[in-house]
Amino acid sequence: MVRHCDVAIGNEEDADKVFGIRAPETDVTAGVVEADKYRTVCEELAKRFPNLKTIAITLRGSVSASHNTWSGVLWACPACTDDTGTGESGRSDEAAFFTAPTYDITHIVDRVGGGDSFMGGLIYGLRTYGENLQRALDFAVAASCLKHSVFGDFNMVTVAEVEKLMGGDVSGRVSR
Repeated sequence: MVRHCDVAIGNEEDADKVFGIRAPETDVTAGVVEADKYRTVCEELAKRFPNLKTIAITLRGSVSASHNTWSGVLWACPACTDDTGTGESGRSDEAAFFTAPTYDITHIVDRVGGGDSFMGGLIYGLRTYGENLQRALDFAVAASCLKHSVFGDFNMVTVAEVEKLMGGDVSGRVSR
């Protein structure tokens, strides 16, 4: 089915388990996941599935069951973006690769729905921020990070709360 897709979204282990494409020098069970190692995974997926225009991977570092790091990467084909991903003119001949900030989630309430929240956040980000792929990725990662603080499958946070986290406010303070 992937050969018919133009967007692929997965986690740090999916490409390895499904296609045998593994990030070099990585051990996801060690608790540390390095974003730059996943550029190779994206490039190999793009070679195998030439229809893919966008590839996004969530990156979970497991410190413990209730303490994880959370980030993500996004790869975009050369014809799909400019070289900065900010929507400015001037196409590049190289694929663009973006890395989101890494969040340290110290008290996970519920991991269920984290990947779905990333996917929904990425769709929202791509539709809202246009060609600013860095911002779209940052929105997806921040939305899914916040989902870890919500019980159940559904991410009950607002766009304003996600954008507040994207802006660097990790205080957790209540806004009234």
